[in-house]
Amino acid sequence: MQDIKIIDLMMGIPASEDRSGWYDFIKPLILDEESRKMFEMPAQYMFKDIPQTGQQEDFVAYTIAQMDKHNIERAMVGLVEEQPEIQHAFKHHKDRFFFDYSPNPNLGMEEVRNIRRLKKEYDIKAVTAFPSGMCPQVPINDKKWYPIYAACVDLDIPFVCCVGVPGPRLPMEPQKVELIDEVCWFFPELKFVMRHGGEPWEELAVKLMLKYPNLYYSTSAFAPKHYPRAIIDYANSRGADKIMYAGYFPMGLSLDRIFRDMPEVPFKDEVWPKFLRENALRVFKLDN
Repeated sequence: MQDIKIIDLMMGIPASEDRSGWYDFIKPLILDEESRKMFEMPAQYMFKDIPQTGQQEDFVAYTIAQMDKHNIERAMVGLVEEQPEIQHAFKHHKDRFFFDYSPNPNLGMEEVRNIRRLKKEYDIKAVTAFPSGMCPQVPINDKKWYPIYAACVDLDIPFVCCVGVPGPRLPMEPQKVELIDEVCWFFPELKFVMRHGGEPWEELAVKLMLKYPNLYYSTSAFAPKHYPRAIIDYANSRGADKIMYAGYFPMGLSLDRIFRDMPEVPFKDEVWPKFLRENALRVFKLDN
């Protein structure tokens, strides 16, 4: 594990130490007072030690230093065109960062055109989604997603989607793992990557990965000590090519915490290079 140059499939580049604007998109859906007024991030009750970046002179350099400390060669970050740090990372550190885009399917063809433009201009490697966090919410199998799924197929880029009970206090219905079944059936060419655990339906997630060759799982938002047992067992048996590492820095987990726990995960020796690197290179076409 120590010699593997890691690919992280979920990382952020902070723009300041102030997180107050990070979750504005979700505020219309948050109804409880604790989440509205007291939480630093909407799922704070789930995390013990949310990383504190402090004020940095150069947040891109700070993020790269954190990556270097833990042998992370490249990381996927969300493309926010108006964020100067993202523009700097794109222009000067393409060897370290690649980008995903999170569209709002409620906007219809406007977002399909955005995806195609961003693939051309930024070479985005994935489209990402938080169905329970959409305003209004859009379930995984809602037909509003279908033009976006078709665009991902045409561009040969994965669709990376939060599944399972959401951490923020939002309705879970849009992210039920069972909804993936219809999407993978109707779009057999779509590479669909599950994000954020899939709990409490992780056994169903495994069953669907056995069923559909283009369905994958990433470990974002989970400290390694909490990786679901069903996922570990699947990776150690028939699923070594389906499970990929994703962190959650700086949103909820520090890289120090993640990689302090990581050696205790009981993956077989032959699983580690696939989990930490090789599967991501193949699925996201990073060798291109």
